[in-house]
Amino acid sequence: MATPCEAVYCFDRATVRFAIYPEGLEGPRVLAEISEDALRDVFGARDGPDSLLETCQANFEAIERAAMELQRRRPEAPIELEIMDFSVPSTRHDFLSHRGSGVLPG
Repeated sequence: MATPCEAVYCFDRATVRFAIYPEGLEGPRVLAEISEDALRDVFGARDGPDSLLETCQANFEAIERAAMELQRRRPEAPIELEIMDFSVPSTRHDFLSHRGSGVLPG
């Protein structure tokens, strides 16, 4: 059974907030966010809040997978997906290993 996309648009944060269930639907619900920029640049959202929510719903499998991966890597950190979380795998590893350090790979 596919996980439902429980998403809301957060104007003040320029994100869409959604729930993931790392332990399955019977386990705890964890809140995550994806930036408007990621929804527009990676997944093709074109208009306002409704478009962002529809894009999140249409691409939820990939978005949820990225959120779960980030949550596994950094369980205590907020889950805030950005464009770099959907980059080419070889580059993505470099960015994920440096996220939160204040140092970009170079």
